[in-house]
Amino acid sequence: MTILGSAGGVANGILSILNKSAINENDPLHHIMSKCEIHLIDYEQKDASTYSQSFPQLKGQFILHKYDLKDTKQFVEHLKTSQTDVVIDLSWADTVEMMKCCDEVGISYVNTALENTMIDENEELYEGFGLIERFRHLEKYKDNFSNLTAIIGSGMNPGVVQWMVHELLKTDSPENKPIGCYIVEHDNSFYKNPKLAKKDTIYTTWSPECFLDEAILSFPMFMQHYNPLFFYEKVYNLEFKVKLGDIEFDGCLMPHEEVYTLCKQYDMEGGFLYKVNEHTTKLIRENIHDVDNLWNHEMKVLDPNEAPLIGEDLVGVLLVYSDKERYMYNVLSNQSIYSEYKTNATYFQVACGVYASLSVLFLDNLEKGAYYVDELLIKTKNNFGKYLTTYMTDFVTGENDQSDGLLHQRMKNLRK
Repeated sequence: MTILGSAGGVANGILSILNKSAINENDPLHHIMSKCEIHLIDYEQKDASTYSQSFPQLKGQFILHKYDLKDTKQFVEHLKTSQTDVVIDLSWADTVEMMKCCDEVGISYVNTALENTMIDENEELYEGFGLIERFRHLEKYKDNFSNLTAIIGSGMNPGVVQWMVHELLKTDSPENKPIGCYIVEHDNSFYKNPKLAKKDTIYTTWSPECFLDEAILSFPMFMQHYNPLFFYEKVYNLEFKVKLGDIEFDGCLMPHEEVYTLCKQYDMEGGFLYKVNEHTTKLIRENIHDVDNLWNHEMKVLDPNEAPLIGEDLVGVLLVYSDKERYMYNVLSNQSIYSEYKTNATYFQVACGVYASLSVLFLDNLEKGAYYVDELLIKTKNNFGKYLTTYMTDFVTGENDQSDGLLHQRMKNLRK
């Protein structure tokens, strides 16, 4: 196995789970994780002792590498000499280039998000539409991969949320299909001691740079009748009502992979509605007339290894019908996850999606090709849900007895 971006937060999350796998005889991957070599690649690599101390059940299995994945010849040579079976790509390396390498060698691949080096290096050319341009580039190649088995976008969202939608839709009758599907997230994670927060610093539970790509560099995107559409507006000028039983919040509409892939499969309106901590929300709104200024601010991941966190991350799906709404979500507290896995709730949720697809690639007999998680669930026989619930055990489902409607009906415009 080879993990790309091994020094990052998501890698810490998946290694925390695999550390349990190595000693849990009931874990589907136990027989693999108790003995397989784990190659860790990062161009800003950690010390070997850091991995060994953090993941003691795996310490004799780590082999560290430090180089830039733009050197694809070196990467292909590594895949061959290491006899890697599966690549877990948690890096910022170009997704298509990494998949080409795996296709050349004929191995399996899973990632959590779409990355495109050319778009990252020319943001001014694609400003507002970065995600959809990433999809356009990927889909030039996706169906031509014939020698690898790949699952694209298998974290929490994208990833687990498509499984949630799939689970809810299985109980729908043919004449009672949803008209809307919204991926929803409310992450109120923050420092237990709020005095640790600096006034002008952007705090998120995952990559602040990637968050800002969605929050200030993109137009609000949604899907209708299989097509991506955009509001010509700043993301933080619009809010949309979300109700999950007794839980209510207003989220901002941001572009996200799972919205595109789900609503290419199903004819329903789709969007991702996201609310982060009040500190970062306030900071963005204070700079709404010059959001580019935010790139100059200090940015920091909320890391419980540096200071205790409180709060939780709720991620789920809301299916909208003409007369009701159905929902399913997972919510995890930072304190409980840190006590068991030494990471924050967000990274653990993402890691659970990686673990589920990693298990599918190792244990289920998939035909070669590249699959989004939606396609995996619809087109193949797999045990994604079984593997997922090995470590993500609690889901809340319910129904609202009336509907707040589609996006235009639940929208508030905050522009002054």
